[in-house]
Amino acid sequence: MATDLTSEVLDALSSQDQILSTDVFPSTPSVSVKSALDRLGSREMVIYETIDREEAVLTPEATQIASDGSHEAKVFEAVRAAMDGLKIGDLPGIVGKESAKVGQGKAFKQGWIKKDKAGLLVSSIESISDTTREQLQIIQKSRSHPDTKVIAELRKRKLVTLQKVISFKIAKGPRYANKMVKEETDLTSEMLASGAWKDLSFKPYNFNSLGAITPTGALHPLNKVRHEFRQIFFEMGFEEMPTNKYVESGFWNFDALFVPQQHPARDLQDTFYISDPSQADRPRADLPVDPALSVPGRKSAATELPAKKLDYQQYWRDVREVHEKGKYGSIGYRYPWKEDEALRLVLRTHTTAISAYMLHKLAANPRPARYFSIDRVFRNESVDATHLAEFHQVEGVIADFDLTLGGLIGFMETFFGKMGVRNLRFKPAYNPYTEPSMEIFGYHEGLGKWVEIGNSGMFRPEMLEPMGLPKAMRVYGWGLSLERPTMIKYGVKNIRELLGHKVDLNFIETNAAVRLEKE
Repeated sequence: MATDLTSEVLDALSSQDQILSTDVFPSTPSVSVKSALDRLGSREMVIYETIDREEAVLTPEATQIASDGSHEAKVFEAVRAAMDGLKIGDLPGIVGKESAKVGQGKAFKQGWIKKDKAGLLVSSIESISDTTREQLQIIQKSRSHPDTKVIAELRKRKLVTLQKVISFKIAKGPRYANKMVKEETDLTSEMLASGAWKDLSFKPYNFNSLGAITPTGALHPLNKVRHEFRQIFFEMGFEEMPTNKYVESGFWNFDALFVPQQHPARDLQDTFYISDPSQADRPRADLPVDPALSVPGRKSAATELPAKKLDYQQYWRDVREVHEKGKYGSIGYRYPWKEDEALRLVLRTHTTAISAYMLHKLAANPRPARYFSIDRVFRNESVDATHLAEFHQVEGVIADFDLTLGGLIGFMETFFGKMGVRNLRFKPAYNPYTEPSMEIFGYHEGLGKWVEIGNSGMFRPEMLEPMGLPKAMRVYGWGLSLERPTMIKYGVKNIRELLGHKVDLNFIETNAAVRLEKE
């Protein structure tokens, strides 16, 4: 159809220097006209200008009014025809329900009819001018009205709608001709050999056209922010912990962290428990080759050979004793510790379970160490705009001798400063496995308020000494979610638009690279 239309455009211009598309092609869609004009314009055969305007269009009700008269005019004619007056109840049977309902009020408002003493409708004047009908007839012919207030009033009455109309003012171009000449797109060796290229017309290059979009893979925003975090940790001398184990025993996830077995976090409403198998083995040495403990392509901190053999049975007994009776200067929780509860399998609720595993291995060769992890954790939470049942936790631990709380605060300022967060506040908090504990708040310039950005503390002796770590060794621990800084960075208000089945793939493919404001 576009090829036929190009010929029609050229024919229309043969007798005129300039034409209007709505005059020449009144029933042709503007898209088809533009397609033909673009084709001719690329060859400089025509030049055109796009004209956008709004036209008033009558609704079906308005079309009927323009033909038969307005509702109020019908009511007036019915009342005037009744010489002795007309009962209100008889009006719908004469003019119809719709005309009686709408027209009666309009006729009263115009002063065309009134009620007499008997309550009958009588006419107030001899004749009327049906203004509404006249206005609609003007709009029907010209698609507009000189008085914009009339259009606004008729739109309120839902008698007129406005629609956008695109038309084109078309004129002859510098290379105008009555017929389209076929343009070659390629210069071939045959054309050069025969000399035919001299008589041919070649299509010019369009250097303004956009190239075809090449389908490619795209990194998720979470992976982009995760990469930036990993670079920060590596710059500060950290080793990455193996985090491939999504399923942990209650021992590593809770008991080794000095979390009592009655703690609310271990309830079904907060934690996902595995039903089959339901229990794990007691803690034991790793297998010679454990795929879950290796990071492909890079040496893992978990693969270092310990200097001495670890006694897992003694570790099990010491954890039990520190819970039940107390040990290492602590009175413990003083409750009957249950082995079955410690061996229940759970989807890990935090990556601190991995930190506990790594610190226990460190006890075989106590030395300063820095570990970090970034991976997925699971909690049985109600899903809303800011919470999911699974999310990513960023965690770091520093083990060294004679560490202090002031050193932790100073390190947090350095660590978050590398992410562009330089104004921090610290608030005392409670965690079963850290003492002292602090919540970390940063001032968010965009939100104009302080927001919690992490949690931190120093691991308790009840957690560290059963592992066999020296009394003088202290361990910093802190963590934050990966989703919150990603949402802030990309302006995402609902976490379900970032992770899950509601994610817009176009957002994933087109989002910009992230650059944290590093110092």
